[in-house]
Parts: sequence; structure tokens; C-alpha cells
Amino acid sequence: MITTPLGPVEVHVQGTGIPVLIVHGSPGGVDAARMMGRFLPADDFTTIALSRPGYLHTPLHDTDTSIDHEADLLAAVLDTLGVDRAAVFAWSGGGPSAYRLAVRHPHRVSSLIQVAAVSSRWIAPKYPASDAFLFGTALGNWIVRLLARIAPGQLVSGALAGEGSLRGKDLETLTAGVMADPAQRDAVLDVAKTMSWNGARRTGWDNDDANYGAIDTLELDRIQAPVLLIHGSADTDALPEHSHNAHEALPHSTLVMMDNGTHLAFYAHPDAPVVQRRARTWIVDHA
Repeated sequence: MITTPLGPVEVHVQGTGIPVLIVHGSPGGVDAARMMGRFLPADDFTTIALSRPGYLHTPLHDTDTSIDHEADLLAAVLDTLGVDRAAVFAWSGGGPSAYRLAVRHPHRVSSLIQVAAVSSRWIAPKYPASDAFLFGTALGNWIVRLLARIAPGQLVSGALAGEGSLRGKDLETLTAGVMADPAQRDAVLDVAKTMSWNGARRTGWDNDDANYGAIDTLELDRIQAPVLLIHGSADTDALPEHSHNAHEALPHSTLVMMDNGTHLAFYAHPDAPVVQRRARTWIVDHA
């Protein structure tokens, strides 16, 4: 934990090199952010993983629970750590505050990478009853952790199906590929353990749900930092339109679409190693 002028934040800092602020999705926490940063070698990058407000040990502000306050809190984290500028790497529900950080504190952001990121009003999809049980109850969370140990293939297949439109042979092929790659398999299993809507993540999830459903504009046209947008074409959680529309609005952006990729494509897809390498290069080139 660190204490910033805007309140306490749960933070984990690792590595040496170019600073990268990692902004997790909805739900999530510092554990999810640490998983997100695994593709960044510790010898080349300093990863700053954190829990966003309402998740795990980072509390919501007493009076201001807005996206803009969260963006200001991200800047305060950099201040407290003595980091002048950083690349910002955000996934999914981490997108709005990362975008607003670049709008409100442009001199702090060297570049942005937005993976399957929310860029406009987002209404949580109607999740099936099985997901509501697994990710919305304490017993379900326990079962997810149990499946990760005793039936990882089943959990990986279910996670990929729940985060995309792939079915049948396409889903089987992707699942087999992920299970054959230890890094991809571990990424899916580990992120599944953080996708809880209850317990210590409930407050953050509810706040995100309310904030994102009320987004009018994130003022993407004001962002001057270079933005790398990455999205799976089969994503059903944050639809690909979020990145397509952001690409049209942003003054300096590059869009990478991952064919037949789910919401987890950056970590679980045949092209994941290539796209991750491109993301590393993006950070270095714009540092």
C-alpha cells in the first residue's frame, strides 16, 4: 500500500527500466494487473500494478467515485512513486480511466496501449446463470479455483466461450492451442481467479458498472499521446466497436485486430506472442 494525496492505493512495483502503469479491467485487482504485466521483462520495464478504487485494498473515495477522480488517482500514484512519465497499459474496464489520465494529465503519459478497452458507454452484458454463480458467489469463486487445479482445460474452454462468440470447432481449436502453451494457459487460469463480482471486488465492480453505463464522452479527440489499440474480432464483452470507434476519434492511434480473438486474445490467441512483442516495441519506441 502507498499513501497518495488522494488516498491509499494497493500497488506492486517490479523490475527496472521503462515505467509502465498497468490498469486492470472490471472486475480485477492488483493480482490481475500483475498477470497483465508478465509479458514485460523485468530487466527492461518497471511495471506499476495496482488495484483500482473499490477493488481489494484500494478504497473508493468517500465523495468522488467518478472516472475522472480515478484518473487523477493514477497520476497521484505516479507522483508518490516519483515517476514523471509512464507508458499506460490498460485492459477492458481499465480503459476509461486510462483515457482520462491521458486527457487530464497529458505530460504524464508517454504512450497508451488499450487492449479490448471500453471507450464509450458500456452496459454489462447479461451473463448466463452459470457465470453469475461462478463469478458472483463465494462458492462459485471456490469452484473456479478448484477447477484451475483439477480441470484446467474445462475452465479455459469456459472462459474463452464466456468472453467471445467462438463455438464448436473454433472454440476447441483455440482451447487446444492455449492449453499447449504454458504462458497462455496460465494467463487464462490466473485471470479467471480474479474475475469475481463479489467479496473484496464487489464495490469496484458496482462502481464501474454505474460509471460506465453513464459515460457521455471520454474526449478521445483531446489525447495527444500515441495509442495502440488491440482487440479480438470475436469479443463479446467489450465489443470490437469500442476500438474501431476509438481509432476514428484518436488523433494518433494504430489499430490491431486479432482475428477470431476473444476478450482474452492478447494473452490467449495464436498471434498473442507477436502482438505482445508489438506492444513492447510500442512502449520502447515512444518512451
